[in-house]
Amino acid sequence: FLSVTEELVRRRAEHNNCEIFSLEEISLHQHEIEKLEYLDKWCRDLKILYLQNNLIPKIENVGKLKKLEYLNVALNNIERIENLEGCEELKKLDLTANFIGELSSIEALKYNIHLKELFLVGNPCTEFEGYRQFVVATLHQLKCLDSKEIERSERIQALQNYPEVKQKIREQEQAYLLKRAREKEEAQRRMQERKDKKQKQMESKLGFDSSDSLQNKENHQGEGDREQETWRTVEDDEEDRRFWEEPTPYTPESRLETHRYIEEKRRAKDNIRESKKREKPLQTLVTAEGKVLNVNVPKLHFSLKDDEENNQIILDLAVYRHLDTSLLDVDVQPTYIRVLVKGKPFQLVLPEEVKPDSSSAKRSQTTGHLVVSMPKAKEIILAKQKVSTSIKDSDCNTLQKNARSVQVEKLEVDPSKYSFPDVTKIIQKKEQIGQGPIRLQPEKITETKKSYVDFENNEDV
Repeated sequence: FLSVTEELVRRRAEHNNCEIFSLEEISLHQHEIEKLEYLDKWCRDLKILYLQNNLIPKIENVGKLKKLEYLNVALNNIERIENLEGCEELKKLDLTANFIGELSSIEALKYNIHLKELFLVGNPCTEFEGYRQFVVATLHQLKCLDSKEIERSERIQALQNYPEVKQKIREQEQAYLLKRAREKEEAQRRMQERKDKKQKQMESKLGFDSSDSLQNKENHQGEGDREQETWRTVEDDEEDRRFWEEPTPYTPESRLETHRYIEEKRRAKDNIRESKKREKPLQTLVTAEGKVLNVNVPKLHFSLKDDEENNQIILDLAVYRHLDTSLLDVDVQPTYIRVLVKGKPFQLVLPEEVKPDSSSAKRSQTTGHLVVSMPKAKEIILAKQKVSTSIKDSDCNTLQKNARSVQVEKLEVDPSKYSFPDVTKIIQKKEQIGQGPIRLQPEKITETKKSYVDFENNEDV
């Protein structure tokens, strides 16, 4: 069964900085608690305690909470009121929708002199004849019952008829207790039948499994798993339908049985999910024949370049930028490279053999990419050396002559094509224009050009 734990209390005490010794209010509703304990030792200063919608069968271990003012235990499996005498400051008690049939147990609340409000709606005792009169006459300090204020005249009338009402309540209580005894026996019998049925199902399954041979299991393992899974789902659906359609009385036992059935189904689903995760096949990186496969489980972009100048192969793997480098594991082999990214393998077969010892891996600080440089195992043989070994001597001489001629042609360049313009000629063109730039005449310019050809520069003149 589930009980109140220190971890649960601290988790629900976030509003008090997770301090439980000075806690004054706590809500522990809908936690499937089946036993109430430890709160009177850990939280002595509690004033408000919410415990609704759990599976608590008995009020206990709250008698030492002297400062408790409001206790809410609605929607539980409580059958009688008890163990509240020590709650001296109790002002409000909510017992809505429980299974209280012993109405005379409210006499234990006489000692809670500050109790003003009491809620018993939804309990079997509220169906008793004279229920309200009995409660009003028994608890003189009560001001409100089931959200209805108690008037002075109502209390006077209840006190006048108290002996008769009390006798009727006792008789109805006895009838109810006999009914509850029968319900408990019926619930015990039904639970035993369900256990026997489960036992038979388990035995039949074990017998069915033992009858199959090992060879048939190996040959039809996949088909058998699928058939077994479909058979399980059909059987579970049928069982669910029977369970929910079967008419059962609303009792603490049936409520507890329903909760445990739901919990069992949830655990079965979780176990199936976990088994599927465990049974997930491992990624094949190398076949049985020794062939290395290309694998990209992390689904990363990559590029593989052949750097001929430096005689190496470069792998650029687009690793996530913010991924910690400690989560990367690089393994370079002569014929392939393997990178584990958070345990997920990336494997690539290389086009040539490389030197693992001389390889290096770096991480880009801007993009986060992983760059692995792998020098090739074979050295480069230059093309010139290949030609010289394979050509004859005569051909070699002709090649050398051609090379020289090509070099000479490259050196003898026409200077008129690539030289700068002659500045002196530009100046002379300006000097030959005598009439100024406004009255330029093309015919005179051509004549001056012709005269300049026959011109002789004599320094003595």
